[in-house]
Amino acid sequence: MGQRWPSKLWIVRHGESAGNVARDAAHAAGLADIAIDSRDVDVPLSPLGEQQSAALGRWFASMAPEARPEVVLSSPYLRARSTATAIHGSSGFATDFTGLVIDERLREKEFGILDRLTRLGIEQRHPEHAEARRLLGKFYFRPPAGESWCDVILRLRSVLDTISLHYRGKRVLIVGHQVVVLCMRYLLENMDEETILAIDAEGDVANCAVTEYSYERTTCGEEALVLTKYNFVAPMEREGTPVTSAPDANVAAR
Repeated sequence: MGQRWPSKLWIVRHGESAGNVARDAAHAAGLADIAIDSRDVDVPLSPLGEQQSAALGRWFASMAPEARPEVVLSSPYLRARSTATAIHGSSGFATDFTGLVIDERLREKEFGILDRLTRLGIEQRHPEHAEARRLLGKFYFRPPAGESWCDVILRLRSVLDTISLHYRGKRVLIVGHQVVVLCMRYLLENMDEETILAIDAEGDVANCAVTEYSYERTTCGEEALVLTKYNFVAPMEREGTPVTSAPDANVAAR
């Protein structure tokens, strides 16, 4: 029986975005609204996010050509696509890379009516939903017109099926969002709610941080993707590029 999984899987959160910056400014000022003029899908990288993405690309480029990503899947959101493009621009992909695959299943968690509100804004304008989230917990709470973590996990299950079917034995890079990184860990490591939320509580996934899995086959013939790196930020640190871990603009609803 052939290999089921990629030989290497990297999952990367996008570089710092203008939404990250706007969210920090709103919280610092004690505002209810986050000042973003565009759709969430169109929020660009900040100048620092562009630097972070280029630094990550140079880290991939420092690998032997036969070790770099040869398949690249990205969220359709601009900040993720721009991160992947910057990595490519830094020669971070394999020489036989044929193009970026945009997969809408890797998009950011949808926040519905809580979109662009700070925690204060949610508590002021939608106290009933703030209370519902407190009672249900972030894993199961679904805001009106939005998604729960479980909803994200359901769409990511099919992403892993696609990867297993089409990219077995390949070196695959996924560029997405903080919740995507965490929910992928939940799936690949067979976690439960308590375990993944404990990891989430330890700290945010840094912008352009690398989560890495390597393929292993046990002596019993079982296959697995084994975690080898998580929240790995050395590619930025070695170049002196500031590391940021601010949640996305919709953190209060995350």
